Amino acid sequence: MSRSDWEVVIGLEVHAQLNTASKIFSGASTAFGAEPNAQASAVDIALPGVLPVLNKGAVERAIRFGLAIGAHVAPKSVFARKNYFYPDLPKGYQISQFELPVVQGGAITIRVGEGDKAYEKRVQLTRAHLEEDAGKSLHEDFHGMSGIDLNRAGTPLLEIVSEPDMSSSAEAVAYARNLHALVRWIDICDGNMQEGSFRCDANVSVRRPGGPLGTRREIKNLNSFRFLQQAIDYEIQWQIETLEDGGRIQQATVLFDPDSGETRMMRSKEDAHDYRYFPDPDLLPLVIDEAWIKRVRDEMPELPEAMKTRFVTEFGLSTYDATTLTASKEMATFYQATVNAAGATLAKPCANWVMGDLAARLNKAEIELDASPVSASQLAGLVARIGDNTISNNIARKVFEALWNGECATADEVIEKQGLKQVTDSGAIEAIIDEVLAANQKSVEEFRSGKEKAFNALVGQVMKASRGKANPTQVNDLLKRKLAG
Repeated sequence: MSRSDWEVVIGLEVHAQLNTASKIFSGASTAFGAEPNAQASAVDIALPGVLPVLNKGAVERAIRFGLAIGAHVAPKSVFARKNYFYPDLPKGYQISQFELPVVQGGAITIRVGEGDKAYEKRVQLTRAHLEEDAGKSLHEDFHGMSGIDLNRAGTPLLEIVSEPDMSSSAEAVAYARNLHALVRWIDICDGNMQEGSFRCDANVSVRRPGGPLGTRREIKNLNSFRFLQQAIDYEIQWQIETLEDGGRIQQATVLFDPDSGETRMMRSKEDAHDYRYFPDPDLLPLVIDEAWIKRVRDEMPELPEAMKTRFVTEFGLSTYDATTLTASKEMATFYQATVNAAGATLAKPCANWVMGDLAARLNKAEIELDASPVSASQLAGLVARIGDNTISNNIARKVFEALWNGECATADEVIEKQGLKQVTDSGAIEAIIDEVLAANQKSVEEFRSGKEKAFNALVGQVMKASRGKANPTQVNDLLKRKLAG
């Protein structure tokens, strides 16, 4: 049987480390990279008699996320103890939220695929709740043993749980990418997947079309979008083949091995009752009033969807361009600054340069936008000189390279220093055309005999003779007039 005989059901649980300076229940630092156990306070390692104190900054970041996805921010939520044993969980339980999470509901719209086959889908969220991270077990540096680093213990997490609304690995990756961009956009998480700041668990099951939900297996701790896609695709195929061979799926937690490209069972999956949740007696209920929500809302940046709509309506960009420019806060901010400096009438050419030449150069140099040698104001100056016909698009690329290499501070300086100002004097251009026509009689005859390519060859000769500085539109118009005469 083919894969089309099955429906795939996917839900994601994403753990976003909140970018507070201190941990969720202690004053210990959350900075990454310290010596093992150098940032584990008495609260983090659960010494007798210590009490947790909730980090207000973590709560505000949860509120910010709830507002960004249109969720209900609970006026009252409760912290619970989630009981289980791991060597890197000092207390023997994790402080989390269960029955009353701080963020309830909400949705995210994703765009899947490219070109004519692209489509949009709205993924509903179940909840997002605050909790503390566990420590980390270290296996590589200890022969026959494991080390325990408790620096991460107590780091604030926002666990974001989706409904099982996704039906392919492509949709799951699009959702994860969108969520990753959003938490960075609203500045609640740095999104560094290599450091574990943004980790995904994927719940995957298959069923016959229209049938009851199948048994799910949870793929834990996926820290790259590529691994997320590979793990889900393998798991889907494995479950289908198991069922078609007459086997049954056991609910389980599995791990993905990037080297083999396979998932392997880690343990049978626990249900909520296995964790013996009960309200944490050391923490009062979290109460969030409307005034607090309003203050956070007033401090929120413009969100990607709102900015995308504004770019379309205000600047006349296509939906594709607006979507590309708002894929990250860094690009959207850079583009907006470029337009502010160049003027709204040049919004489209600004978009073309940000998405085109600048993005290509950054990609080639393997550097991020915030490290670009060409600033938004410099790029705006370049676009402005194209707009007022001081230089052509081709000459502009020479100016761009000079700015990139730091040869001058502004486009105007490059143009002046290298003598790149576009020739727009009709008399001067006509004189060049006359010389080119006289020297290329064969091309003239070919054009007049109906060979259109000969015209392009003549245009090329005129541009070459002018060292690329003749206005291309004028060259085309004047050359056509001369050849028709």
